Amino acid sequence: MGEAQQRKVAFVTGASSGIGKATAAAFVAKGYATVLVDRDQAAGRAVEAELREIGECRFIACDVTDDAAVERAVAEALATYGRLDAAFNAAGIDGEMGKFTADCSPENWHRVLAIDLTGVWHCMRHQIPRMLENGGGSIVNCSSTAGISGAPTYAAYCAAKHGVIGLTRAAALEYARQGIRVNAVCPGMIDTPMTQGLDKDMLAPMLAAAPAGRMGKPEEIASAVLWLCDDGASFVAGQAIGVDGGWTAQ
Repeated sequence: MGEAQQRKVAFVTGASSGIGKATAAAFVAKGYATVLVDRDQAAGRAVEAELREIGECRFIACDVTDDAAVERAVAEALATYGRLDAAFNAAGIDGEMGKFTADCSPENWHRVLAIDLTGVWHCMRHQIPRMLENGGGSIVNCSSTAGISGAPTYAAYCAAKHGVIGLTRAAALEYARQGIRVNAVCPGMIDTPMTQGLDKDMLAPMLAAAPAGRMGKPEEIASAVLWLCDDGASFVAGQAIGVDGGWTAQ
């Protein structure tokens, strides 16, 4: 095979900012041909131009809530690079904040679940068959510490992120013997546009209670994702790994 055929290929959703962007950059820096997937075309194109300075990548505009659009994006990735070795499903939103479960609007509930949980399923639904054709691969889904423990006033987000862990574990058991490892990372408070938009009065006590005494960096999540996709993690499957500065150890 030629060099282009041998190169590993990664597929990253939510790649235009935050954790998705940092992880896409880490994949590119490690030599992966990386497919950058996001619904924000302007931001996605800007990230594509930035990362092409260090390696091979391609942006594909896609809304993960649209199953047909995800199918097309995965097909385009295969048409471009011929294979799929790794996927990081990171597209997500936090939705409405500060409302108790009974006050969560149906619109917010359905929107958060559609992006944060069903969107992950859409991606896996089309990534897995392509990985099976290639003899295996690694999928990492982005959950949250809110997927491990309760998150008051975040009912929809908490439900979606718990769901991501359940989906991850089910798929891990189904495909482990076929060479596909499925895991989840559970970021704590990470310095991203999402957390930068939080009310400071809400954020301050959370930081005060954080064992590490600080927010994490997107690159620290990227390191965990890259490890999970590496051969060094070949015996790791079905895990929900907290990358949270000790938050869930409390």
